[in-house]
Amino acid sequence: MLDTLLKDYSTVPLESVTVWFKAAEISKFPKNGGACVKYKEKQIAVFNFSRQHKWYACQNLSPEKKEMVLSRGMIGDDKGIPKIACPLHKKTFSLETGENLNGELDPIAIYPVKIEDNFVYIGFSE
Repeated sequence: MLDTLLKDYSTVPLESVTVWFKAAEISKFPKNGGACVKYKEKQIAVFNFSRQHKWYACQNLSPEKKEMVLSRGMIGDDKGIPKIACPLHKKTFSLETGENLNGELDPIAIYPVKIEDNFVYIGFSE
């Protein structure tokens, strides 16, 4: 079943967004940390990277351990690339492209984020 979930995640480029999902108020997300939201059958990790004044969203499913944990990972940067480190295996992924920065795993899905009227919106293509 989790293999099916992995196939359901795919990166959504900004130009492909057809739906902006209203996730929550910005106050519901920790500064310099993440939280999980659900959109249909998908769990999405949303990160408030307040040090850079940016927001990111990606799949919550760890591609190696197949656990819904990325929202609990540690954010940081690698040579200026914002990244998330999985809390289970410490593998890191770019929050801009989804690329595995350790070079061993497939990339994770990335979703565009916008902030309007103190709410976080995540972009999806349907």
